[in-house]
Amino acid sequence: MSTRMSLLRGGVSRPWVPAAAGYAALVIGILNIVKAIVPHVRASRFNEMASVLPGSVTTLAQAATLLVGIMMIMVAHALRRRKKRAWRAVVLLLLVGAAIEGLRSRHPIAATVSLIFCAVLLVNRREFYALSDPRSRWRALWNFLVLGAFDLAIGWIFVALQTRTVIGRPTLSDQMEHVVLGLLGMEGPLQYSSDRVSDLVYYSLAGLGALTAITTIYLALRPERPVAALSGADEERLRALLDRYGRQDSLGYFALRRDKSVIFSRSGKAAIAYRVVAGVMLASGDPIGDVEAWPGAISCFLEEARRHAWVPSVIGCSELGGEVWTRSGGLDALELGDEAIVEVADFTLEGRAMRNVRQMVNRVERLGYTCLVRRVGDLTEVEKAQIRDAADFWRGTETERGFSMALGRFGGPADDDCIVVTAHKESEERTDPPGGDIRAILHFVPWGRDGMSLDLMRRDRQADPGLNELLIVKALQAAPELGVTRVSLNFAMFRSALARGERLGAGPVLRAWRGLLVFLSRWFQIESLYKFNAKFRPFWEPRFLVYPHTRDLPRIGVSALQAEAFFTMDLPGLPFRKGQRAQRAWPKWRTPRPQEAATGQAVPGTGTHADG
Repeated sequence: MSTRMSLLRGGVSRPWVPAAAGYAALVIGILNIVKAIVPHVRASRFNEMASVLPGSVTTLAQAATLLVGIMMIMVAHALRRRKKRAWRAVVLLLLVGAAIEGLRSRHPIAATVSLIFCAVLLVNRREFYALSDPRSRWRALWNFLVLGAFDLAIGWIFVALQTRTVIGRPTLSDQMEHVVLGLLGMEGPLQYSSDRVSDLVYYSLAGLGALTAITTIYLALRPERPVAALSGADEERLRALLDRYGRQDSLGYFALRRDKSVIFSRSGKAAIAYRVVAGVMLASGDPIGDVEAWPGAISCFLEEARRHAWVPSVIGCSELGGEVWTRSGGLDALELGDEAIVEVADFTLEGRAMRNVRQMVNRVERLGYTCLVRRVGDLTEVEKAQIRDAADFWRGTETERGFSMALGRFGGPADDDCIVVTAHKESEERTDPPGGDIRAILHFVPWGRDGMSLDLMRRDRQADPGLNELLIVKALQAAPELGVTRVSLNFAMFRSALARGERLGAGPVLRAWRGLLVFLSRWFQIESLYKFNAKFRPFWEPRFLVYPHTRDLPRIGVSALQAEAFFTMDLPGLPFRKGQRAQRAWPKWRTPRPQEAATGQAVPGTGTHADG
């Protein structure tokens, strides 16, 4: 086996080198910044110490020293992640710094240290094998052009307002030259009679220039989120696997989200759907396909993660899936929560345990609500549009949430087997809101040939309480006619901790953990989903989070929240991407636009397993 393949499979000879190089670059960058922005440091002993470190004297200009420091900090993280492009940038920076110091003959120690550091990186070049993520160069260019023009305009206005304190009569050309040089952090041709005004103009212009340079460098170095798109060919292969093995996992159908990528085993008998968010390669649910082929798909998944230095992780896999992931991939698993599954044959509204649900359903029906349970393929285009409009109108957030347990679309031509349950009641007002008389919606996706998994739960906020209970009961009662024997409801995070923490005899640690979860339920549906699911007397299937190391858990948690759209970190769009931005901003459940009308597909979005 070649050295490179050995590295890709984890056989790294000096794993400490990337981390040490990254931290060294971070320290160097901090020293550069401190040296550039703190004036008295330049004449202190600290400056003499910092000058022997590589990169701290790679330029004569103070402003350039600041930018070098910022660049070193920006590439430090990529260097720790073994990125080849970051390694090349640091090596080039060190060589340039050593050459400058050699020509100046003022800091031979700094040049020597730079060359030693560079030699260490060159000797260990095989440690930096990770492919680079896509970059946002066009966004950086537009940022530079727009902010640069803004800086010139604001800078000229600011300089022009200080004409009373200027010595002499500078021309417009002199003023613009002073602005340009000031943005670069250098003194211009204008002389001011007041030192205070001179310092104010200098630092204002330098601040504007530094802001433009920093944001441009950040955008140039910042990795874009790798484009996740499910191609038509991949979707056909996934559907073929789901037709044969879809019964294994209730989350299998959600792999057909069109904002996910997919990787297949070499045999083609198993596949894993994923999305990369903030350097974390997130998969959801179990691999799709033959269980015997799962290790092959996991091996391909982990190899792809290693090639790009992504952190591999799985959200919501089953116990069987967790065992295969940990055994085949050498990963760890953490119980994340439980999935509520109802066996249709065992469900009944009779008995004392179901009294509250029974009374609520009867009360809502007496108020005049009716329900329809239908396959999506049986709906007309007008009915599909009404459901989309209603769901969009009731969505509580601008961004539609969901990743691991949401399909993100409704009414696609290939999704005819999905099941939609709607509650109807004529509005007491003169005009109906979007959706006509629809007051609540449930949307289920297929779970093999005899099951269905909840995708979307929404209702009119002004409607009577109890509609969600009514819809679920009607769905369970209609399930036998649809050939459905089991129904997957919501996923309840940390369900076992909530259940055990309220029992008699629970210890102080368990009670404290439950108290924290109840507190967090003010912002996240933790306790409420658990109590809602428990009404229907389900059995609970544990779901797990799979991760490489404990230190990766915070990063994985943040990435999972981003993937589920609980918060977003996207920057504003740019003028040249208006079309793409308009497509992203179009409400996911609105009536299809002209280009969607032919296919019946909504724009891929991020729904939630339960968003009611």
